[in-house]
Amino acid sequence: MNFSPAELPEVLHIEPRVFADPRGAFFEAFRGNVFAEAGLPSFVQENQSQSVPGTLRGLHYQLDRPQAKLVRVVRGRIYDVAVDIRRGSPTFGRWVARELSEANRSMLFIPAGFAHGFCVLGDEPADVIYKCSDYYSGAADQRGVTWNDPRLGIPWPVAAPLLSEKDQVYEALSEDRADLPTWKPPAPRP
Repeated sequence: MNFSPAELPEVLHIEPRVFADPRGAFFEAFRGNVFAEAGLPSFVQENQSQSVPGTLRGLHYQLDRPQAKLVRVVRGRIYDVAVDIRRGSPTFGRWVARELSEANRSMLFIPAGFAHGFCVLGDEPADVIYKCSDYYSGAADQRGVTWNDPRLGIPWPVAAPLLSEKDQVYEALSEDRADLPTWKPPAPRP
């Protein structure tokens, strides 16, 4: 397993070691002790979303029970985005994006306190699995940042995204928002 810091060093791009032969391929997508040695939190919940082409989900976060996420794709392709929304963070408002796909088998670790979103690439649906460091805490704790926030300037590679009603009405990112997490210096990774 290869753990590489992204442009925001708390976000990690993870590439599994793949064993391929004429029958196909095998790889470990998750091994608790390896992830713990890399300084990642324990995960308590795993979710799977199925999205049709053109879907854009995000940018989401939980306020009272923030979740770190480990995101991977088991079918299709996505443009996956993590945005630092922690008030007081030196990287507030900066974002990282990666293409994750069934073919590249890459994963993205997104720390708690970041907003997360993705859009489906290509003409095929995408199945996305994400492990979470805390449980889903209900609709009342769900928050978001508008996907097309001009301050962020994320170049979403989808012309006319298919959005949920709630994703259409989220506010832009501003340190004045009361519903943002507060930055705490990260613990050093081993």
